[in-house]
Amino acid sequence: MTPQSQYPHPIIAREGWPFIAGSIILASLVTILGGGLWAILFWIIAIFVLQFFRDPPRKIPQGRNNILSPADGRIVAVEKVEDPYLKRDAIKVSVFMNVFNVHSNRSPIEGEVRDKWYFPGKFFNADLPKASLENERNALWIKTNDGVDVTCVQVAGLIAKRILCHVKPGEHLTRGQRFGFIRFGSRVDVYLPLTTKINVSIGDKVFATSTILAELRNAT
Repeated sequence: MTPQSQYPHPIIAREGWPFIAGSIILASLVTILGGGLWAILFWIIAIFVLQFFRDPPRKIPQGRNNILSPADGRIVAVEKVEDPYLKRDAIKVSVFMNVFNVHSNRSPIEGEVRDKWYFPGKFFNADLPKASLENERNALWIKTNDGVDVTCVQVAGLIAKRILCHVKPGEHLTRGQRFGFIRFGSRVDVYLPLTTKINVSIGDKVFATSTILAELRNAT
């Protein structure tokens, strides 16, 4: 395994800088003006915001067949479904992130971003199956150098109010490269070819980039 190179946002995600600064300033003002128990409460909130936006670098497992987890969290679905974006039969693997998980999203594979779709939607609990099709979401179609199609979908959750995706069609993603962030609770769905060997089960705890979700059988 080798460290991820040119990691753009070490330790703390840039998406969180305004929130972290705001919560610390507010806690400081309450401490100066009010003090006491109120200050403790606001410092707890500031610490929570700081931990939510942590974004540590990860080691990337070697192997071109590997499909890496795009997010930290827990596996809530491994099932054969229709990929609603590429209109094909696929295996969907879903990772649910609670508010204590790292929320930056990394590419599960290396390849070209062929297309990108954004859908405004509702804000059901991201742990529910219907969240994949009814919640706010952003989908990326990534094609590997071997011609394998993978769909990676950021899905907003109950309190998630902003999906951030920093890549566009035509750009190239390396395996484990950071491409986006979802603020305050969410899930990421990955749609894989039916021939894929799945390495995880429902309930498993996974880590973005570090965990190998699956392996492509037809990559050479």
